[in-house]
Amino acid sequence: MFRRRESVPFSFVSEADRFRSNVTPPPRERASVSQMAARSLVGLTIVAGLVGSLVLGMPALSPQSESRPQQTEAATGR
Repeated sequence: MFRRRESVPFSFVSEADRFRSNVTPPPRERASVSQMAARSLVGLTIVAGLVGSLVLGMPALSPQSESRPQQTEAATGR
């Protein structure tokens, strides 16, 4: 294939993966006590909802046993 020997006008695009910024981002603010309490309360509510749905849903997932007693072949054989 034909290759051009000219310099690429946008050579900085090929060097983008090696670019390092000299600007540092500002430090993150620490969460207040009320924000941490709210986050933990939301997390506990989600976990409690999942556990509750699992507890309430387990009877529906279990195989149902028949309410009438099973008859053996000896009892039904006439």
